[in-house]
Amino acid sequence: MLTKRIIPCLDVKNGKVVKGINFIGLKQVGEPVELAEKYEAQGADELVFLDITATSDGRNTMIKTVEEIARHIFIPFTVGGGIRSAEDVRKLLRAGADKCSLNSAAVNDPDLIAECAEQFGNQCVVLAVDGRMRMDRSGWNTVINGGRIDTGIDALTWIKDGVRKGAGEILLTSMDADGTKKGYDIPFLQAVKNEVNVPVIASGGCGSLEDFYEVFAKHAADAALAASLFHYDELTVGEVKAYLHEKGIPVRL
Repeated sequence: MLTKRIIPCLDVKNGKVVKGINFIGLKQVGEPVELAEKYEAQGADELVFLDITATSDGRNTMIKTVEEIARHIFIPFTVGGGIRSAEDVRKLLRAGADKCSLNSAAVNDPDLIAECAEQFGNQCVVLAVDGRMRMDRSGWNTVINGGRIDTGIDALTWIKDGVRKGAGEILLTSMDADGTKKGYDIPFLQAVKNEVNVPVIASGGCGSLEDFYEVFAKHAADAALAASLFHYDELTVGEVKAYLHEKGIPVRL
């Protein structure tokens, strides 16, 4: 049985790691390199770095910060934010990223997924999708530009299209759950898992050890991403893994 992965996330703005609720009210919580080293030492399986204002600011991802983190850690490292082209992906991979996360740019140019998959391999292409439940509760829409623009595109349709084009993994963030600490959006995650055969990373809403267990026990995700819990030292990665191991969830100890 494949082990389940625990992935801390560094949302970075102006060179600092930040955290908010429902993508707003951002507060600084630390330095990227220090937190990256801390989470690797705790036993994180991977790390995700998202330059959350690169797209809305119309600039590229912070390459120097990516290089600095890559010099200090040895676990798989996914980078996203501000990626607009296959050349941007090439630069980030050269800077030390193992995978690149495509979000807004892929919605605006779906062929970017296929181009990157062809050049760098499916395993390097993570399709990041921020989704929000529609007002009529008939499903979820895809939201881009750091939560600022609701595209009106059905999230499940978009995810299936992205996988067909070559995305090797889905990073699924529920904007309704993000930062609330009320648990992962299990219905949204299960709906995606039922549609695709690539790994799904759950993001948004984790607030307790039980939330990690639930997302795996209900077969809603292959990996669980969290930020607030780790940034504020409410839990360590090691504590999460020890709990999951005791509950019979396969993890790398």
